[in-house]
Amino acid sequence: MTEETSANKKNRPTPKRKEAEAARKVNALAPATTKEGRKRQKELSRSARAEARVAYMRGDENALPVRDRGPAKRWVRNYVDSRRTIGEYFMPLIFAVLILTVIPNKYVQLAAIFFMYAVMLYTFVAGFIMTRKIRKEVELRFPHEPTKGVGLYGFLRSTQMRRMRAPSPQVKRGDSF
Repeated sequence: MTEETSANKKNRPTPKRKEAEAARKVNALAPATTKEGRKRQKELSRSARAEARVAYMRGDENALPVRDRGPAKRWVRNYVDSRRTIGEYFMPLIFAVLILTVIPNKYVQLAAIFFMYAVMLYTFVAGFIMTRKIRKEVELRFPHEPTKGVGLYGFLRSTQMRRMRAPSPQVKRGDSF
């Protein structure tokens, strides 16, 4: 052997696998968990998420994200949920337009596309009017609440199908609140 290779020797025995693995452990602060402990923790986490989801859909103030909290946002949700809007029927109407465009008659296809654009235009115009009405009403009812974004919040909620809204509607259509 040359002097170079002998200088690179470590001059100690190779550690056992058990010792090497123990030396590599980084997270010594984490508690050692058993398979049953991990399973129990996973089940607790799952049930906590399910309870939080139910509370969110019920409209509990503590379970709502920041964008949905406050009396003004609750009023906007109730205002939108108590009315029928064309926006909530937009997706089913688009599906009907899609079916109509498959028909090999160019007049039916053209009428379907024209209908789609007319519904879209009407949705945006009605949404614009509704956002202005919502902002004015929130300013009157909740003078100390910020009105930034409440109109858009109401418009976006009105474009969702009623069954798909989250949190779930708390009022019936036509109810006064």
